[in-house]
Amino acid sequence: MPVIGTNWSYRMLLGSWILLLLLRHSAVRGASWTYTGHHGQEHWSDSFPDCSGKAQSPINIKTSNVSYDDSLPPIQPVGYSMPGSTPFTLLNNGHTVQLSLPPTMRLRGLPNNYTAVQLHLHWGSEAHPGGSEHTINKQVYPGELHIVHYNSDRFTDINQAKDRMNGLAVLGILIAVGPSENPAYANIINNLQNISFAEQSVGVPSFSVKELLPNSLDKYYRYSGSLTTPPCYQSVTWTVFSDPVHISQSQMQKLRTALHSTPESTSPALLQDNVRDVQPVNQRTVYSSFVVQEALSVGVVLAIVFGVIGGLLLISVALYFVIMVIRRPNSHIGKV
Repeated sequence: MPVIGTNWSYRMLLGSWILLLLLRHSAVRGASWTYTGHHGQEHWSDSFPDCSGKAQSPINIKTSNVSYDDSLPPIQPVGYSMPGSTPFTLLNNGHTVQLSLPPTMRLRGLPNNYTAVQLHLHWGSEAHPGGSEHTINKQVYPGELHIVHYNSDRFTDINQAKDRMNGLAVLGILIAVGPSENPAYANIINNLQNISFAEQSVGVPSFSVKELLPNSLDKYYRYSGSLTTPPCYQSVTWTVFSDPVHISQSQMQKLRTALHSTPESTSPALLQDNVRDVQPVNQRTVYSSFVVQEALSVGVVLAIVFGVIGGLLLISVALYFVIMVIRRPNSHIGKV
Protein backbone atom coordinates (compact mmCIF):
# COMPACT_ATOMS: atom_id res chain seq x y z
CA MET A 1 0.00 0.00 0.00
CA PRO A 2 2.73 2.58 0.79
CA VAL A 3 4.32 1.92 -2.61
CA ILE A 4 1.00 2.44 -4.39
CA GLY A 5 0.41 5.67 -2.49
CA THR A 6 3.88 6.93 -3.38
CA ASN A 7 3.40 6.14 -7.07
CA TRP A 8 0.02 7.84 -7.09
CA SER A 9 1.48 10.96 -5.43
CA TYR A 10 4.35 10.97 -7.91
CA ARG A 11 1.93 10.74 -10.86
CA MET A 12 -0.13 13.59 -9.38
CA LEU A 13 3.00 15.73 -8.97
CA LEU A 14 4.25 14.89 -12.46
CA GLY A 15 0.83 15.61 -13.97
CA SER A 16 0.64 18.98 -12.21
CA TRP A 17 4.17 19.82 -13.40
CA ILE A 18 3.31 18.97 -17.02
CA LEU A 19 0.10 20.99 -16.79
CA LEU A 20 2.00 24.00 -15.39
CA LEU A 21 4.46 23.79 -18.29
CA LEU A 22 1.56 23.66 -20.75
CA LEU A 23 -0.07 26.69 -19.15
CA ARG A 24 3.16 28.66 -19.20
CA HIS A 25 3.77 27.61 -22.81
CA SER A 26 0.29 28.81 -23.70
CA ALA A 27 0.91 32.17 -22.03
CA VAL A 28 4.27 32.65 -23.75
CA ARG A 29 2.84 31.81 -27.16
CA GLY A 30 -0.17 34.01 -26.51
CA ALA A 31 1.37 37.03 -28.26
CA SER A 32 1.60 35.14 -31.57
CA TRP A 33 -2.14 35.33 -32.22
CA THR A 34 -5.05 37.57 -31.38
CA TYR A 35 -8.75 37.67 -32.21
CA THR A 36 -8.52 40.84 -34.30
CA GLY A 37 -5.86 42.87 -36.08
CA HIS A 38 -2.73 41.74 -37.90
CA HIS A 39 -2.64 38.44 -36.02
CA GLY A 40 -6.44 38.08 -35.91
CA GLN A 41 -8.45 35.00 -36.68
CA GLU A 42 -8.57 35.63 -40.43
CA HIS A 43 -4.77 35.21 -40.36
CA TRP A 44 -4.54 32.25 -37.99
CA SER A 45 -4.05 29.71 -40.76
CA ASP A 46 -0.89 31.56 -41.88
CA SER A 47 0.88 30.24 -38.79
CA PHE A 48 -1.47 27.41 -37.81
CA PRO A 49 -2.54 25.45 -40.93
CA ASP A 50 -5.20 23.42 -39.14
CA CYS A 51 -7.23 26.61 -38.64
CA SER A 52 -8.29 26.40 -42.30
CA GLY A 53 -9.48 22.79 -42.01
CA LYS A 54 -12.93 21.52 -42.95
CA ALA A 55 -13.94 20.43 -39.44
CA GLN A 56 -13.46 23.61 -37.44
CA SER A 57 -15.26 24.92 -34.37
CA PRO A 58 -17.37 26.66 -33.24
CA ILE A 59 -20.46 26.17 -35.40
CA ASN A 60 -24.06 27.31 -35.57
CA ILE A 61 -26.25 24.39 -34.56
CA LYS A 62 -29.27 24.48 -36.82
CA THR A 63 -31.79 22.31 -35.00
CA SER A 64 -33.79 21.51 -38.12
CA ASN A 65 -30.69 19.76 -39.50
CA VAL A 66 -29.62 17.74 -36.45
CA SER A 67 -30.02 13.97 -36.36
CA TYR A 68 -31.53 12.40 -33.25
CA ASP A 69 -29.40 9.54 -31.90
CA ASP A 70 -31.19 7.55 -29.20
CA SER A 71 -27.95 5.74 -28.33
CA LEU A 72 -26.36 8.87 -26.83
CA PRO A 73 -26.41 8.47 -23.02
CA PRO A 74 -26.52 11.28 -20.45
CA ILE A 75 -23.13 12.84 -19.71
CA GLN A 76 -21.65 11.29 -16.58
CA PRO A 77 -19.16 13.51 -14.73
CA VAL A 78 -17.01 11.52 -12.29
CA GLY A 79 -15.28 13.31 -9.42
CA TYR A 80 -16.73 16.68 -10.43
CA SER A 81 -18.57 17.12 -7.13
CA MET A 82 -15.57 16.13 -4.98
CA PRO A 83 -12.40 17.25 -6.79
CA GLY A 84 -10.25 16.97 -3.64
CA SER A 85 -8.70 19.49 -1.29
CA THR A 86 -5.81 20.64 -3.49
CA PRO A 87 -6.43 24.23 -4.67
CA PHE A 88 -7.10 24.89 -8.34
CA THR A 89 -4.84 27.27 -10.27
CA LEU A 90 -6.63 30.19 -11.91
CA LEU A 91 -4.62 31.73 -14.76
CA ASN A 92 -4.98 34.76 -17.01
CA ASN A 93 -3.16 33.57 -20.12
CA GLY A 94 -3.85 36.71 -22.15
CA HIS A 95 -6.65 35.07 -24.13
CA THR A 96 -8.99 33.81 -21.42
CA VAL A 97 -9.27 32.91 -17.75
CA GLN A 98 -8.29 29.27 -17.29
CA LEU A 99 -8.77 26.99 -14.28
CA SER A 100 -6.62 23.88 -13.86
CA LEU A 101 -8.47 20.68 -12.95
CA PRO A 102 -7.21 17.54 -11.16
CA PRO A 103 -6.93 14.16 -12.94
CA THR A 104 -9.45 12.72 -10.46
CA MET A 105 -12.12 14.45 -12.55
CA ARG A 106 -13.22 12.26 -15.43
CA LEU A 107 -15.96 12.07 -18.01
CA ARG A 108 -18.08 9.11 -19.05
CA GLY A 109 -20.92 8.85 -21.53
CA LEU A 110 -18.64 8.89 -24.58
CA PRO A 111 -17.04 6.02 -26.51
CA ASN A 112 -13.93 6.38 -24.32
CA ASN A 113 -13.07 7.61 -20.83
CA TYR A 114 -11.74 11.16 -20.69
CA THR A 115 -9.73 12.91 -17.96
CA ALA A 116 -10.23 16.61 -17.18
CA VAL A 117 -7.39 19.09 -17.68
CA GLN A 118 -8.77 22.62 -17.55
CA LEU A 119 -11.79 24.84 -18.09
CA HIS A 120 -11.95 28.34 -19.52
CA LEU A 121 -14.46 31.00 -20.51
CA HIS A 122 -15.43 33.08 -23.54
CA TRP A 123 -17.32 36.37 -23.34
CA GLY A 124 -18.11 39.57 -25.20
CA SER A 125 -18.19 43.24 -24.19
CA GLU A 126 -20.69 46.01 -23.65
CA ALA A 127 -20.37 46.98 -27.31
CA HIS A 128 -20.67 43.35 -28.44
CA PRO A 129 -22.62 41.49 -25.72
CA GLY A 130 -22.70 38.21 -27.63
CA GLY A 131 -19.94 36.15 -26.03
CA SER A 132 -20.75 32.53 -26.86
CA GLU A 133 -18.79 30.78 -29.57
CA HIS A 134 -21.43 28.19 -30.43
CA THR A 135 -24.85 29.42 -31.45
CA ILE A 136 -28.17 27.58 -31.70
CA ASN A 137 -30.33 28.64 -34.63
CA LYS A 138 -28.05 31.71 -34.79
CA GLN A 139 -28.95 32.69 -31.22
CA VAL A 140 -25.86 34.10 -29.50
CA TYR A 141 -25.51 33.86 -25.71
CA PRO A 142 -23.55 36.27 -23.47
CA GLY A 143 -20.86 33.70 -22.68
CA GLU A 144 -19.67 30.11 -22.94
CA LEU A 145 -17.73 27.75 -20.67
CA HIS A 146 -15.49 25.01 -22.07
CA ILE A 147 -14.29 22.05 -19.98
CA VAL A 148 -11.40 20.27 -21.71
CA HIS A 149 -10.61 16.55 -21.33
CA TYR A 150 -8.19 14.16 -23.01
CA ASN A 151 -8.79 10.53 -24.01
CA SER A 152 -7.15 8.66 -21.13
CA ASP A 153 -7.96 5.24 -22.62
CA ARG A 154 -5.56 5.88 -25.49
CA PHE A 155 -3.13 8.55 -24.31
CA THR A 156 -1.06 9.25 -21.19
CA ASP A 157 -1.58 13.03 -21.15
CA ILE A 158 -3.09 15.93 -23.10
CA ASN A 159 0.19 16.61 -24.89
CA GLN A 160 -0.06 13.22 -26.58
CA ALA A 161 -3.78 13.52 -27.27
CA LYS A 162 -4.19 17.13 -28.38
CA ASP A 163 -3.69 16.58 -32.13
CA ARG A 164 -4.92 12.99 -32.45
CA MET A 165 -8.31 11.83 -33.70
CA ASN A 166 -10.79 11.64 -30.79
CA GLY A 167 -7.95 12.77 -28.55
CA LEU A 168 -9.97 15.47 -26.82
CA ALA A 169 -13.51 15.91 -25.53
CA VAL A 170 -14.86 19.34 -24.64
CA LEU A 171 -18.08 20.22 -22.86
CA GLY A 172 -19.65 23.46 -24.09
CA ILE A 173 -21.94 25.24 -21.62
CA LEU A 174 -23.83 28.29 -22.88
CA ILE A 175 -24.09 31.13 -20.37
CA ALA A 176 -27.11 33.44 -20.14
CA VAL A 177 -27.87 36.35 -17.79
CA GLY A 178 -30.45 35.76 -15.06
CA PRO A 179 -31.88 37.63 -12.09
CA SER A 180 -29.61 36.23 -9.38
CA GLU A 181 -25.95 35.53 -8.72
CA ASN A 182 -24.62 32.07 -9.50
CA PRO A 183 -22.59 30.88 -6.47
CA ALA A 184 -20.69 28.23 -8.46
CA TYR A 185 -19.44 30.77 -11.02
CA ALA A 186 -18.63 33.16 -8.17
CA ASN A 187 -15.73 30.81 -7.30
CA ILE A 188 -14.11 31.97 -10.55
CA ILE A 189 -15.46 35.48 -11.09
CA ASN A 190 -14.74 36.73 -7.55
CA ASN A 191 -11.06 35.86 -8.02
CA LEU A 192 -10.58 37.68 -11.33
CA GLN A 193 -9.34 40.78 -9.53
CA ASN A 194 -6.30 38.77 -8.43
CA ILE A 195 -5.24 37.94 -12.00
CA SER A 196 -6.07 41.21 -13.70
CA PHE A 197 -3.06 41.07 -16.03
CA ALA A 198 -1.79 38.43 -18.45
CA GLU A 199 0.48 35.70 -17.04
CA GLN A 200 -0.83 36.21 -13.49
CA SER A 201 -2.18 33.22 -11.57
CA VAL A 202 -3.71 32.56 -8.17
CA GLY A 203 -4.70 29.55 -6.10
CA VAL A 204 -8.44 28.99 -5.73
CA PRO A 205 -9.97 26.65 -3.11
CA SER A 206 -11.43 23.61 -4.84
CA PHE A 207 -15.19 23.52 -5.32
CA SER A 208 -17.85 21.38 -6.99
CA VAL A 209 -17.28 21.84 -10.71
CA LYS A 210 -20.50 19.95 -11.37
CA GLU A 211 -22.39 23.04 -10.17
CA LEU A 212 -21.09 24.86 -13.25
CA LEU A 213 -23.05 22.49 -15.50
CA PRO A 214 -26.72 22.78 -16.50
CA ASN A 215 -29.25 20.62 -14.66
CA SER A 216 -30.12 18.49 -17.70
CA LEU A 217 -27.05 16.48 -18.67
CA ASP A 218 -29.10 14.31 -21.04
CA LYS A 219 -29.94 17.11 -23.50
CA TYR A 220 -27.02 17.99 -25.73
CA TYR A 221 -25.66 18.21 -29.27
CA ARG A 222 -22.67 16.15 -30.37
CA TYR A 223 -20.35 16.70 -33.32
CA SER A 224 -16.70 16.34 -34.35
CA GLY A 225 -14.74 19.57 -34.46
CA SER A 226 -11.65 21.42 -33.35
CA LEU A 227 -10.08 23.63 -30.75
CA THR A 228 -11.55 27.12 -31.13
CA THR A 229 -8.13 28.75 -30.72
CA PRO A 230 -4.79 28.11 -32.43
CA PRO A 231 -3.45 25.62 -33.24
CA CYS A 232 -7.09 24.60 -34.05
CA TYR A 233 -6.38 20.85 -33.96
CA GLN A 234 -9.34 18.89 -35.37
CA SER A 235 -9.28 16.37 -32.53
CA VAL A 236 -12.30 17.37 -30.43
CA THR A 237 -15.49 15.49 -29.73
CA TRP A 238 -17.84 18.34 -28.84
CA THR A 239 -20.78 18.10 -26.43
CA VAL A 240 -22.79 21.34 -26.40
CA PHE A 241 -25.60 21.33 -23.86
CA SER A 242 -29.01 22.50 -25.02
CA ASP A 243 -29.92 24.31 -21.79
CA PRO A 244 -27.85 27.33 -20.71
CA VAL A 245 -26.73 28.19 -17.19
CA HIS A 246 -27.40 31.63 -15.73
CA ILE A 247 -25.22 34.17 -13.98
CA SER A 248 -26.19 37.65 -12.79
CA GLN A 249 -25.72 40.83 -14.78
CA SER A 250 -23.11 42.04 -12.27
CA GLN A 251 -21.16 38.78 -12.65
CA MET A 252 -21.21 39.15 -16.42
CA GLN A 253 -20.05 42.75 -16.08
CA LYS A 254 -17.08 41.64 -13.94
CA LEU A 255 -16.16 39.01 -16.51
CA ARG A 256 -16.20 41.61 -19.27
CA THR A 257 -14.14 44.24 -17.45
CA ALA A 258 -11.88 42.63 -14.82
CA LEU A 259 -9.13 41.18 -17.02
CA HIS A 260 -6.45 42.54 -19.33
CA SER A 261 -4.91 40.77 -22.30
CA THR A 262 -1.57 42.43 -21.60
CA PRO A 263 1.04 41.99 -18.84
CA GLU A 264 1.14 44.50 -16.00
CA SER A 265 4.34 46.05 -17.35
CA THR A 266 2.78 47.12 -20.66
CA SER A 267 -0.04 49.42 -21.73
CA PRO A 268 -3.28 47.87 -20.41
CA ALA A 269 -5.80 46.45 -22.86
CA LEU A 270 -9.03 44.87 -21.66
CA LEU A 271 -9.51 41.18 -22.35
CA GLN A 272 -12.86 41.15 -24.17
CA ASP A 273 -14.57 39.59 -27.18
CA ASN A 274 -12.44 36.43 -27.03
CA VAL A 275 -14.82 34.74 -29.44
CA ARG A 276 -14.01 32.93 -32.67
CA ASP A 277 -16.40 33.40 -35.59
CA VAL A 278 -18.79 30.56 -36.41
CA GLN A 279 -17.21 28.10 -38.87
CA PRO A 280 -18.84 26.21 -41.76
CA VAL A 281 -20.39 22.86 -40.83
CA ASN A 282 -19.48 21.46 -44.26
CA GLN A 283 -20.35 17.75 -44.51
CA ARG A 284 -20.43 17.05 -40.78
CA THR A 285 -23.48 15.65 -39.02
CA VAL A 286 -24.61 17.18 -35.75
CA TYR A 287 -26.39 14.69 -33.50
CA SER A 288 -28.81 15.36 -30.65
CA SER A 289 -29.38 13.18 -27.61
CA PHE A 290 -33.03 14.25 -27.48
CA VAL A 291 -35.92 14.84 -29.87
CA VAL A 292 -35.75 18.49 -30.81
CA GLN A 293 -39.11 20.25 -30.72
CA GLU A 294 -38.92 22.80 -33.47
CA ALA A 295 -40.41 26.18 -32.62
CA LEU A 296 -42.64 27.54 -35.37
CA SER A 297 -41.43 30.71 -37.04
CA VAL A 298 -43.64 33.80 -37.31
CA GLY A 299 -44.08 33.15 -41.02
CA VAL A 300 -45.22 29.59 -40.44
CA VAL A 301 -47.63 30.66 -37.71
CA LEU A 302 -49.15 33.34 -39.96
CA ALA A 303 -49.46 30.83 -42.79
CA ILE A 304 -51.33 28.44 -40.50
CA VAL A 305 -53.64 31.20 -39.22
CA PHE A 306 -54.49 32.47 -42.70
CA GLY A 307 -54.91 28.89 -43.89
CA VAL A 308 -57.43 28.18 -41.15
CA ILE A 309 -59.30 31.44 -41.84
CA GLY A 310 -59.34 30.71 -45.57
CA GLY A 311 -60.61 27.20 -44.92
CA LEU A 312 -63.42 28.49 -42.70
CA LEU A 313 -64.42 31.02 -45.36
CA LEU A 314 -64.55 28.31 -48.02
CA ILE A 315 -66.67 26.12 -45.75
CA SER A 316 -68.99 29.08 -45.06
CA VAL A 317 -69.39 29.83 -48.77
CA ALA A 318 -70.04 26.17 -49.54
CA LEU A 319 -72.69 25.95 -46.79
CA TYR A 320 -74.33 29.13 -48.09
CA PHE A 321 -74.71 27.71 -51.59
CA VAL A 322 -75.99 24.38 -50.24
CA ILE A 323 -78.65 26.18 -48.21
CA MET A 324 -79.63 28.33 -51.20
CA VAL A 325 -79.99 25.26 -53.41
CA ILE A 326 -82.14 23.54 -50.81
CA ARG A 327 -84.40 26.59 -50.30
CA ARG A 328 -84.88 27.45 -54.00
CA PRO A 329 -87.19 24.49 -54.92
CA ASN A 330 -89.26 25.05 -51.78
CA SER A 331 -89.87 28.68 -52.80
CA HIS A 332 -92.09 27.49 -55.73
CA ILE A 333 -94.37 25.34 -53.60
CA GLY A 334 -98.03 26.64 -53.63
CA LYS A 335 -97.44 28.80 -56.73
CA VAL A 336 -99.41 28.10 -60.02
